[in-house]
Amino acid sequence: MSLSEKLSNYMQAQADVNGFSGTVLITGKDAVLLRQAYGYANYEWKVKATADTKYSLASVSKQFTAAAILQLAERKLISLDDKLNTYFPGFPKGEQITLHMMLAHMSGLAMDFDELYLNQVSLTQDQVLDYISKKDLLFTPGEQTAYSNIGYYLLARIIEKVSGNSYPAYLKENIFDPLKMHETGVMTNDEVIANMSDRYVRKDKNYSKNPYINWAFNIGHDGIYSTVNDLSIWDSALYGTTVLSEKMKQLMFTSYNDQNFGYGFLINPFYNQGHKLIAHDGGFFGAMTSFNRFTDDGLLVIVLSNNQSPAYMLAYGLAAICFGKDVELPYHHQKVKNNPSLYKLFKGNYEDIKILESNGKLYYNDFDIELFPESDHKFFRSDDDNRTVEFIKDASGKYSTIKLTKAGVVEIRKRSL
Repeated sequence: MSLSEKLSNYMQAQADVNGFSGTVLITGKDAVLLRQAYGYANYEWKVKATADTKYSLASVSKQFTAAAILQLAERKLISLDDKLNTYFPGFPKGEQITLHMMLAHMSGLAMDFDELYLNQVSLTQDQVLDYISKKDLLFTPGEQTAYSNIGYYLLARIIEKVSGNSYPAYLKENIFDPLKMHETGVMTNDEVIANMSDRYVRKDKNYSKNPYINWAFNIGHDGIYSTVNDLSIWDSALYGTTVLSEKMKQLMFTSYNDQNFGYGFLINPFYNQGHKLIAHDGGFFGAMTSFNRFTDDGLLVIVLSNNQSPAYMLAYGLAAICFGKDVELPYHHQKVKNNPSLYKLFKGNYEDIKILESNGKLYYNDFDIELFPESDHKFFRSDDDNRTVEFIKDASGKYSTIKLTKAGVVEIRKRSL
């Protein structure tokens, strides 16, 4: 079976078993391994998704904000050492926060202000800035790391202040148009966007439409839409210098902290499968996205979903297939009666995983995630049946190993001594 067939079979099973809706693109060494759409761009009218369907990118948007800031730095219009209060005078402790800290999620700024842009139609930039400025810092700027949408929102406003253009206009003029990314733009609440998918939030086995979002203020950290084809153009551009110089790309692709944050990207995150990976995922009310560049392998894995399918996990599975790893196809899990007397033999520590037992039930890491049996030795997680745990007996008759699957990717953990 060819690699393309393996990838196609995996994704078709994800669509058939788990209801994946979205578009996938995988390329390797300039060859398309899989470009396929699944499910619906619009559920109400059963409009099928296509390879040209546009999706909200959620936090995959951050890399474009970071690129714009680096362009302005390259042009000597800003410095990454500039302080936040240079652009927003009077911002509390703004003299301690640099653009670098905001780009690398080390600013101490709070996570988000979605309680505003999910609920209010009429907002002004001054109102939002005043609201944000009253949020306590999480830590002294530069001393720790915490993911912050607020930091990237403020970076978008800095782009506007420095360039004299709106955030959408700047990106169009300086990134999207030069690269001929004509299917990419910034969301609004009134524009009619051809081939744009609607977004759906999964509730148990059903879906509901995503809530109102005031897109005028969900920018910088979110807000960009695109297609898999345009994102492939973007990936190619990041190997060259059309958008960013080698110096600026080096800054973007450097890990600055223990959470592996570069600028708008994660650098060699824990799910890199032993290969050099530059990546970012996104998720916000139905939009689930994953953009993965295995740069030494020339491999690109993009998964864009509009129905809250776990794009990041599917991208993990697809990359593993590309690297020749053992990956199980998804299947319908059925809870069965098994032999609970074995549970006391299963419980224990398996490297970074704890298996707990209480009142005749097994749990994964803590008592919030129960393990449901599908046989005497194999279980699936109550929070995600795409993840399984199988207990393996060694030659001495002891259960010394667990076999985990994440989106079908097999991982082994040995019992800790």
